[in-house]
This record gives sequence, C-alpha cells and structure tokens, in this order.
Amino acid sequence: MEKVGVLIIGAGPTGLGAATRLNQHGKTDWLLIDQASEPGGLACTEVTPENFLFDMGGHVIFSHWNYFDDLLNTALGDGPSSWNTLQRVSYVWMRDRWIAYPFQNNISALPKEDQIKCLTGLIEAKVANAIATGRPKNFDEWILRVMGPGIADVFMRPYNFKVWAIPTTLMQCNWLGERVATVDVDRAISNVINNKEDAGWGPNAVFRFPTRGGTGAIWKGVAKLLPQDKQKYNQKVVSLDKESKIATFADGRQIQYGALVLTSPLDQTLRWLGKADLASRLQYSSSHIIGVGIRGSCPHGSKCWLYFPEDNCPFYRCTVFSNYAKSNCPEEDQMLPTLCRGDGSAAEPTFSSETGPYWSLMFEVSESKYKPVNPSTVDLGRAGSWPAVVLDTLKGAVATKLLAADAEVVSLYHRREEYGYPTPSLDRDDALAEALPWLQSFGIWSRGRFGSYKYEVANQDHSLMLGVECVDNILFGSKELTLNQPDVVNAKKNTELLYRSASMSSFR
Repeated sequence: MEKVGVLIIGAGPTGLGAATRLNQHGKTDWLLIDQASEPGGLACTEVTPENFLFDMGGHVIFSHWNYFDDLLNTALGDGPSSWNTLQRVSYVWMRDRWIAYPFQNNISALPKEDQIKCLTGLIEAKVANAIATGRPKNFDEWILRVMGPGIADVFMRPYNFKVWAIPTTLMQCNWLGERVATVDVDRAISNVINNKEDAGWGPNAVFRFPTRGGTGAIWKGVAKLLPQDKQKYNQKVVSLDKESKIATFADGRQIQYGALVLTSPLDQTLRWLGKADLASRLQYSSSHIIGVGIRGSCPHGSKCWLYFPEDNCPFYRCTVFSNYAKSNCPEEDQMLPTLCRGDGSAAEPTFSSETGPYWSLMFEVSESKYKPVNPSTVDLGRAGSWPAVVLDTLKGAVATKLLAADAEVVSLYHRREEYGYPTPSLDRDDALAEALPWLQSFGIWSRGRFGSYKYEVANQDHSLMLGVECVDNILFGSKELTLNQPDVVNAKKNTELLYRSASMSSFR
C-alpha cells in the first residue's frame, strides 16, 4: 500500500491551489490525483472537431487576491500576449429589448407600465424595510424587502429560478454579499426621469481572459509549475475508509494518507461515509453547456455575457464567447460545411465547405427536480443527433435575436455537468456546520466549489484560495478565512499571502 502525507483528490482550482501551497512550502510528501485526463476540473475548456473552444460556463478572471494574480501570471505570463483585458458589457434581454445590467439600476429601459410597477414596488419596499424587524427568512423575502414586488415579479423571481432551478422561497440570503446588486431608490428614480443607462456595477466590471486555450489553459499552466511525478490522472476514487485513512481507486490501487484534501462534491462524500441524511440537506443544480459556432461576423458588438429571464428560451445566460479571444474560433481560412441553420432546420444539401470568418455563442441551461430538461434526442440532419435541449437552445437564440433563423451553424457542442451550482438552500449552513468539522475529525478537509458547498466563495479565485488556506490549516493550524469569512475576503483585495517567494517568509 502506498503512503503519503497529504493526498489531494481533484485537480481543479482547489486541488491545484493545495498542491501549489504544499510545493511552495517545500513539502514533497504529497500526491494530486484526478479522474480526468488533465487538470482543470469544472474550469476546463473543450475543443470541438471544428476548432471552436468552449468553457464549462461563463468563466472570467477577476480576483480578490494578489496570490491568485501572481500565480496566474507566473503560469501564463502577465502581458497582453497572454491575457486579454475586457470591459464587461452585459445586458438583460426582455420585453424584446436590451436592458443594461444590473437590471435593478436600469428599469428606465422598460416599458412605462413596467417602470411604474417597479418604481412603486421600490418605494413600498423602502418603507416596509424601514419598519421591518429581523432578517429576511429567505431569498424571496430579501428580494421583496430590498427591491419590492415589481422588480421581484418582472425580473428577480423568473431569472433566479432559471439560474438556480429552485424557487427563491427555498433559498437563504446569507450568500448574497457582492453577488446581487441592491437598489438605490433615489438613483433608480433619477435614472427613469433622465432615461439614463446605469451599468458598471460589480467586482467583474473589468476582467481578464487568456489569449489562447480558454480558461482551461490557466489550470494546465498552473499544473505545469508543479512536479509532474506528484500528479496522477485517469484515477477515480471509489471508496474511503475514514478510520484507516485509506482511499481506494477504480483500478484497485490503495493509498493511505495522513491528511486528505477532497474536492469532490460533499454530498457524495457524506453518502460514501454513511451520512446520507446529512447529505440530503445539501442541494445543487445541474448545468447544460451548449456551444454554437457560426459562420460570418458577430452582430453583437462588444457584448460579453447576457441574461434571459423570460420563458421564450431555455437558457438563463449566453456568452458571446468569440469576443473573449480570437483563438476561441478557428482561423478564417479554415473550410467548414454548414451543419444546420440557426433555427435548427436542415442546411441545403448543396452547401459545400466554405471559409470564415467565424464567431461563437455559449449558453447555460440549469436543471433540477424543480426544473427538468427534456431528456430526448433530436435529429439535426447533417449535424447528427443531439439532446433536445440543443435544438431548444437554437430556437431560443432565434427568439431572443441572438441568431438569425438562416444563420450558418458550423459547429455544435453540448456537455451536461451533473454538479453545476451549489445551492444556498435554507438548511445549507447548518448542514455544513455539522458536516465539515465531522469530516475534519477524520483528517478529511472537504473544500472547493462543491467540496465546501459555498457559492459565495466558489469562483476560480475563491476556489484556489480554499486549497491554499486549507494546506496552511493542515500544516500550521492557520485560520481559513475564505471558507469561514466570505464577507471579509470579498470586501477587499487580499494581500496577506504571497506566491512568488517559495520560502517560508512568504507565509505571513
């Protein structure tokens, strides 16, 4: 039986963060294992046969940590040849028009009837909130108290159901922080009177994206900074013996560890270890990623990611992925046949391969027991058989004017991620308060987007730092600020930890 001081299961941002910190501290008694063939986890990038790149969702790089910035710059380089720096240009499509993001600051773009409904609700909410006692009991109450019934009905309830695939009444509101813009009532009224567009809110108003290789290139680059003999891929864990601290893998291999950094979904881990009742208190939604490559020039200017609250399309968000990097599409001189039209109808059989230019869209569709997705398949002619959600997405793209019905689709992509979003459910915090310490008592640090199940610290920068701080806790008993104090780390640029120095002086 192999023995190792620290075993890391999962080579996504959290696992790579843990491995990076161990390596930085000069530790050699560790091993990083993943069931996939390469690093990246949910932050990977896939390439279609036609050379279109698609991420597993709308990932962009913005950071709360100097450590994260320095590591990524070391992995990829820090100049314009490595990174595109982009202004977020985001809109909401509803009422057959584009409305600047965040919606609640831009109700001036709505039809007059909706403007009145939203403004009246805002005033009602301001009065009601002034006399309210106690915190909102759930996300729905928070929406009503902060934004009023108008914005709740017009946008917040329908949009959030499409994102989370769970009613807002079943979600808590402790996770919100910087994730949802609140409303300045005076500012909202002024914007309506002056018919002013008011964008630019949020921590990701400016973001970075790799010039080549998509988001997955980041984590491949981070992995290359680590000793290659400490990384094992295509290795799937099938069971854990928590008392003996032994992980068993699909090929029969067993590894005994001193400490385990486990980034797989917490509910899965709990079920493995006989805590099914505790696991059932955690909820999540699945994600369908649909990519569409199109011949022609992009008609959407510099738009980045776009929101869709209405029921005329299955997706809640679309990213104009070709705007992030030229390399996300094939070269213009690549010859490609038209697979189908923008509305999913068959392309004319006389169509031969032609050159570009090309552009691309990436869509996200959520799924849960509250919001099922059609499981059937459809025939798209030359494009072949695809899940029905792909055709529904194409038709939705036409309905929302993202695609022309006769657009030439030259590439299609679909991937379903069982674990897409960790839900901030009503019982989540109590469940985590019981589950995480229990696991840690057996030497298991469950961390990551799904390892610790906290959406408020589940972006790429958060996920990496969960791994970094986890290792410092294992080695030195240091506090894990990202895990335990999300509001603190999200409120500032964190400069306490440094990456560039590999000596212990970097830990402070």
